[in-house]
This record gives sequence, C-alpha cells and structure tokens, in this order.
Amino acid sequence: MTRATLLLLDGQSFEGDSFGAPTTAVGEVVFNTSMTGYQEILTDPSYVDQLVTLTCPEIGNVGVNPDDEEADHPHAAGLIVRQATEEPSSWRARETLPAYLGRHGLPAIQGIDTRKLTRHLTAEGAQMGILDATGASRAALLEKLRAAPGMVGRDLASAVSCKAPYRWKSAGEGPGKGRHVVAFDYGLKRKMIQLLADQGCQVTVVPFATSGEEVLRLKPDGVFLTNGPGDPDAVPGVRQSVAHLLGKVPIFGICLGHQVLGLALGGRTYKLKFGHRGANQPVKDLHTSKVDITCQNHGFAVDAASLKGRAEITHVNLNDGTVEGLRALDVPAFSVQYHPEASPGPHDARKLFAEFIRSMG
Repeated sequence: MTRATLLLLDGQSFEGDSFGAPTTAVGEVVFNTSMTGYQEILTDPSYVDQLVTLTCPEIGNVGVNPDDEEADHPHAAGLIVRQATEEPSSWRARETLPAYLGRHGLPAIQGIDTRKLTRHLTAEGAQMGILDATGASRAALLEKLRAAPGMVGRDLASAVSCKAPYRWKSAGEGPGKGRHVVAFDYGLKRKMIQLLADQGCQVTVVPFATSGEEVLRLKPDGVFLTNGPGDPDAVPGVRQSVAHLLGKVPIFGICLGHQVLGLALGGRTYKLKFGHRGANQPVKDLHTSKVDITCQNHGFAVDAASLKGRAEITHVNLNDGTVEGLRALDVPAFSVQYHPEASPGPHDARKLFAEFIRSMG
C-alpha cells in the first residue's frame, strides 16, 4: 500500500497509508464529528478546498451510492480517517469508498491518530494543510503549502454556484405547483431544495450574483438563501442583492445564507477558531428554551453585537454561545446557521421549512 503524508502549515505532520487517488491536494484541514454520512459530507459544496478529518474511527462501512450525493461530484479536497473499510456491508452500496475516491481523483489517508489531529486543531485552530500520496519531499510540500491562500477573504461560492437559472425538478417529476420560491445558489445541497419541493413549492434556482431586481422580476412568493463555502464577506454583490429584497418578499437563509442575511442587515461576520462541523451540535431556541441537536458545517459566524437594532438573536450554540439564528425586526426575514434539512443528521429542525412556507401566506 502506498504511503501518504499530511503536513500542516504549523509544521505538524502525520504519516499513514493512501486509500484514494495517488495525488496531492492543498486545503484547510478541518474535522467533522458525524458518525455517519461521509458521502454527503464529501459531496457538500461547503467543503470546497477543505481536507476533511472524520472523527468516527471507521469509515466506509456502507460504501457509496448515487442516492446519497449532495452534488454531482465530491467537493472536498481530500479525506483523513483512522481506518477505511475496503469491503462495504450494505445492500445500498454500489461502490467502495476507496474506489469512489480514486475515480474522482481525491487523495485520502488512513492509519493516523485522528484524535491527536482533532485535539491539535481545537487547540491551534483549523489551518491550511497538504495531503500527499505521491512521495514528494517535505521541502516541496512545504513550498506548495506556504503559497496556498487561507480561507479569510476567499470567495468560493462563485465557483460552485450554478451558471444560469433553472427550475428544480424532483426525480421523475415536474416542478411543484405551490408557492414560488427563488433560491440563491451559493453552493446548495440538493436535499434542502428537495424539502421545499416536498412542501409543494415550485423552486427557481438562480446564480449567486443575481441582482435583487432580477429576482423580483421572477415574481417570487419567497426567497431562499442556501449554504455555501468560504468567507461570506468576500462574495461579491450578495449582501446588496439581499438587502434590496428585504421588506419586499419573505426571506429564509441557511448556513452561508444566514451569514449573508446578517451582512444584508448591516452586520459583520468573522472566522471561528475551528468551526462547527458535525451532526451533534446543541442549539437553544431563545424563545422556547428548547434545545435541538443540529447538523452543521461552517467556519464563519455572525457577530451578534453588529446586528443591534436590526435583528434579534433567536438561537445560540450551547457549546460556545455563537449566533445560530436571527430574525429581522421590521421585515419578514429569518435565518439559521445550522442545517435544518440535516443530511446527514437529526431531523429536529425541519419545522423551519414549514415556518418559511407559512411566512409566504
């Protein structure tokens, strides 16, 4: 088996075995604490340019299949695990995880101490790293790594957004006939749009840079702001487009869409030390005091103080107190930082989609 190396920007290195493509990838090294859902994680566009560490010790048991993909292809830069399963045990499997990674050209490493790596990232923060399965020298890897840009100031949403508007159609079905929702594509996950369709909505997906005027010409009953990768403050034009729509149509945002809504309301965003990634994040609803266990994947957050006078904070993360939800004070617009479609993860928060439908009247 080919050896592989993971090298962090601060000089920490980990040696293991390659089980993906024999190539090299640079990205921000992050960790996800989900017990399941590695295929959804790999194909989530929010993981663009990230090397994902999975804290669950054994990965690949259920193989991969076309039904669990959140996009047409993986978006993560590479995968880091303790142990990879070569032979899956699931009737749904159509391919092994190593074969899938190899087919898509993603490097992966196994056999390292992922607990040590995770503890290092929580102590020092998420940082850029390089994953190599070609046998390149440490000096060459460091040179390439030091030349790579970090996440702050990176517009990644424009790279994964659709290029032209389209109507969402469920497999084997036509578009819905209910309320018309226009969804800004900042790097959407398929299942969140499917949940709107399941509620009977007809959904038009538009590119990230679509202006507010263009959206209003589509005559939407509501506007949906999707998830996506990178620094929300670096995505050109999005805060202006959403600000133009405030008060004209109900708005619901998720993840990067939540951050964009915060910016449109005049707020600020900032980078978290190591982010929230996993299906076990506790979030408290400040109105009901109920706690939901949520699925999350983000490295930036909204600054609560910057929203004073424009929005109320509706949800907070019980691990670190960061903003997990907000609601505009004078217009119908709300958002959450976590993923209520929860794929993978719990279904505690799916009620938010029903709330959005009700807001459209």
